[in-house]
Amino acid sequence: MRLAERLESSSPADLAGLIISGDRMLSQDELQRRGMKIATGLKAMGIQEGDSIAVVLRNDFAFLETMLGANIAGVYVAAVNWHASAEEAAHILADSGAKLVVIHADLMAQFGAGIPDGVAVLQVSTPQEIATAFRVAALPAPVECDWDDWRDSHEPYDGPAAAPRSNIIYTSGTTGNPKGIVREPAVGDMAARVREVLSYSYGLSPDEPIRTAITGPLYHSAPNVYTFHAVRSPGGIAILQPRFDAEELLALIQDYKLTHLHLVPTMLVRLLKLNKEVRDKYDVSSLRYVVHGAAPCPPEVRRAMIDWFGPVIGEYYGASETGAAVALRPDEADAHADTVGRPTPWTRIEIIGTDGTPCRTGEIGEIFVKIDRYPSFEYRNRPGAADKVRRGDLVSAGDIGYLDAEGYLHLCDRKSDMIISGGVNIYPVEIEAALIDIPGVRDAAVFGIPNPEFGESVAACVATELDVAELREQLARRLARYKIPRTFRLIESLPREDSGKIRKKKLREALLAETAK
Repeated sequence: MRLAERLESSSPADLAGLIISGDRMLSQDELQRRGMKIATGLKAMGIQEGDSIAVVLRNDFAFLETMLGANIAGVYVAAVNWHASAEEAAHILADSGAKLVVIHADLMAQFGAGIPDGVAVLQVSTPQEIATAFRVAALPAPVECDWDDWRDSHEPYDGPAAAPRSNIIYTSGTTGNPKGIVREPAVGDMAARVREVLSYSYGLSPDEPIRTAITGPLYHSAPNVYTFHAVRSPGGIAILQPRFDAEELLALIQDYKLTHLHLVPTMLVRLLKLNKEVRDKYDVSSLRYVVHGAAPCPPEVRRAMIDWFGPVIGEYYGASETGAAVALRPDEADAHADTVGRPTPWTRIEIIGTDGTPCRTGEIGEIFVKIDRYPSFEYRNRPGAADKVRRGDLVSAGDIGYLDAEGYLHLCDRKSDMIISGGVNIYPVEIEAALIDIPGVRDAAVFGIPNPEFGESVAACVATELDVAELREQLARRLARYKIPRTFRLIESLPREDSGKIRKKKLREALLAETAK
């Protein structure tokens, strides 16, 4: 029975315990069996506890199977961003020390040459729903290295338990090669703390079935962690979206009575950009906890989502290095929409000024956090590099902000993105929020460019049909004059990571090249 037919004759309760991708279905029990077979297969390959493998996959069953099998075997998984260049991917495959690469068959043409000599390769047949979403060929895997055949040739693992390893997540690499974040195994009290953080910050309570759609790419840290726990929620439902589609998500919420979602602000904006007639077609009343993170969210966007979805919108703040250290719970999101929340019950936080001393309430500085009893980390093959972002046992993700009198954290910007113009600190995120608030603006990115008089000046790339004069006029109503960009570039769309982060380096380079002509 095809999925559409089964859905038509079933209720969400009848589909409990399923993971769904396109017309394919996988039970949680079968996922566990496959993971145990993979653990056996890894051991048969000579891959030992503490070793690494890599995946170059979109959101697919094989990604989940690999993560679970490696977890059982105590093996690290390096998740490769398949949007990366061949050179970037080759660096990750080599740096991670992967002894096996699991890859979608159609991606071999782009990344195959970068796989180090001597590394085993297993190809996953590119399924139809992924081929359709990304307009690629639905390629079968070669017989001699087919993932399904290899996996099913092994018996379920029955050896000694290994300490479970998390994935090696590589940073975006905006400056230099990306760094691999390797976390110590979460065992005992640390494993319990990870579960507490997931429940508190993501809304993934172990006491209720989670019905969710996986909207973000699994090679990113937060969607990866969220998904790994959501797909094992007893009696839950998890639907893999090959890529985010706003109206399709609304249909999934309605048809499967989804209860939980993990989104990024870009997705919220795209949902709100749908025509009201489209939005009103769908029932979203089943939602209980919709959490977002990974990038700044304008307060107006969050309030508009609360008006639409109800008081179910939450946020978290953290990084791959820190975990979700700060959370804004749904019951406080509307009243504190301009914040990212308060430290979790297990988080210590300090704001440190440029002179190296702690800031007072309301003073802006660099944000350092630590979740107590949370697994620590190092950067792969970079001894001592993690110490550069630490202050004692506190860790900085490179953001600046302040704590208000109620203990809520306000983000100002990335430390690396802050513009210093004429000795004045200017925060691009504030200007971007003002631009997004202008009717007719689809997207915006603000950054500094060299200026011989002021050191830096403010530049903006804006996706809009408005002209520059209109933008300046609208911004003058919202911002001080010195914050209004001196340079504008009007473009059709902005390049973004799937996590929602704008590729500012690419925009800045293009703008500087244009102005140099």
